Formats: sequence, C-alpha cells, structure tokens
Amino acid sequence: MNSALSAERTVPTLAVVICAYTLDRWEDLRAAIASVLAQDPPADEVVLVIDHNRTLLERAQRELSGVRVVPNQRRRGLSGGRNTGVTVSHADVVAFLDDDATAEPGWTGRLLAPYGDPRVRGVGGFVRAWWATERPPWFPPEFDWVVGCSYRGQPLKAAHVRNFIGANMSFRRSELIAVGGFLDALGRVGSRPAASCDETDLCLRIAARDPEAVLLYEPRAEIRHRVPESRTSWAYFRNRCYIEGLSKALVARRCGSGPALSSERVYVRSVIPRALARNLTRIRRPGALRTIAALSGGVGATVTGYLVGSIRPLGSRDSSSRPREAAEPTTTARS
Repeated sequence: MNSALSAERTVPTLAVVICAYTLDRWEDLRAAIASVLAQDPPADEVVLVIDHNRTLLERAQRELSGVRVVPNQRRRGLSGGRNTGVTVSHADVVAFLDDDATAEPGWTGRLLAPYGDPRVRGVGGFVRAWWATERPPWFPPEFDWVVGCSYRGQPLKAAHVRNFIGANMSFRRSELIAVGGFLDALGRVGSRPAASCDETDLCLRIAARDPEAVLLYEPRAEIRHRVPESRTSWAYFRNRCYIEGLSKALVARRCGSGPALSSERVYVRSVIPRALARNLTRIRRPGALRTIAALSGGVGATVTGYLVGSIRPLGSRDSSSRPREAAEPTTTARS
C-alpha cells in the first residue's frame, strides 16, 4: 500500500456538533456553521441539534445547507443536545462548538492533530471573548469563564488539563459512549444557567475510567465566542458565579472533592491573589477598585453556591443517577 495513503488513513474522522435552542441567535448560528464549513481540513460530518424548538427546527431544515439538522432526542437542555449529536454522528472524533461562536481557520486540523497519540481522549481549544459591546472596565479577565471563554490563568501552551471549556472541545466518540455521555443534571437549559459543569463531570469520568487518559488543551485551536450585552452586568456575573458553585458541589458529590476541586484550589491560591496584587498596584487605574470588588465578590458568590449546593440537591433533576448511555436509540425517529 502507498505509504502516503496509509498515513492519510490514520487521521481520525471528525464530526462537529452545534446545539441551538432559539431563533434569537439565527445569524450567530449561520456564522457558526459557515466557519465550520470553511475549515481545512473539512469536517466529515456537521450536525446541528435543535433543542425542542419546532419553529427553529423547520427553518434550519429549510434554509441551512451543508449540515445535518436533527431534533434533540433527549431531555431538553444542552447536555441532551450534545448526547443526541454523539448518537447520530459516526466519526471517530466529535467536536462541540457553541451556536454563538465561530471557529478560526485551522481549528479542525489543530483539534485533530493530537489524536495521533492513542492516550489522548480529548482535545480542547482557546475560547476568545468577542464582546458585542465594550468589555466592562471592571470585568476581570480571570473570570472570563463566567461568559464561557478562556480566562487568565490557563496554560499559554499545549498542556494536560482536567477539563475543557464547553464552547470548544472534542473527544473520541468511543470514549463518550463508554462513559455514558453528558449528565443531564448539569447541562444548561435555554438561556438560564440553572446548572453548569457538565463538561467538567464528563472529563472527570473519562480520567477515572483510565488514569492514563490525556485531556489536552491546545490553545492554537481557537474560536471566538460572542458575549452579548446581557452578560456584562454585575447581576449576571454574580449569579453565574453562584451557579458555578452549586454545580461544583454536585460534581464533588459525584466524583469526589479531590478531583472536582483540584483546578479550583490552584485558581484560588494562585490566580486570584496575583490578580488582586496586580490591581492593587494599579489602584488609580479607572475601574481598578471595581475589579478588586469583582474578584472578591466572584469568589464569594462561588463559595456561597458551593456551600449551599453541598447541603441540598441542585434543582429537581436527579443528581444521583448515572447518565444515560450515548448509544444509538431504537425508538426515536431521526430527521
């Protein structure tokens, strides 16, 4: 066999899954799909999962080309949509891109390259905040995770990490199926972040299944994630931190506080103190005092959420059950 052809066949196939739930992001969704279709190398499959919104489903099926449009076959929410995308795809690797994000050129190739190492079970990339309005002067870059983006304190070069940011991540499909997919109790539902950390829970289960598994952060695999004005308020910031704490408590109950809080310990002991010190030395800079207040308030809200979540279940969803397997369903029709 031709050696070049043999090498080419060792490159894993790729499915890109985008989940959408509202017509309000229609133009963002079109931009997300266009950015994927323009990739070189191209994805083998592009799957758009519509989360229980018939109007959006019908419009997407009618107007969008180059993408397979399917309804969410699981419980309403982002986790159910992601699991549906895994179910209906067939590629070796499944990548997830948010519906309000766009992939930069070379994204697919940089996500796929590390999979030549069989130990690599997942690869995530850099999520650049794309502010629809000006970035608030008080908003600390150490808290960009609040708006679903990469934050100051993450590695600057390729590195092993505990978990990825959900807007830009990929996994071997076989691994997703083996661990049972994403947990419904943790996925965002609609526009209200009643829970989060479904990707953290998933990554922890992958690591627990095989301690030799590698989850690799590759910052050169970059996307831009739109941050609307509605996410720039102090109320949103505080609430999102609180929800993060609640969700981390649920993950800790499931996976143990050691693994679930390993990154957070480094964050609180190293990243936050450096940020406070930097702003104290620039105290006369406009917004410095408010940034210090945000750093302190964000940590406080997150810790409060964690303490509350540690003593009561999160919402009405069952937090004790194992997530449903992301295997092929036998009763739901596909479109």
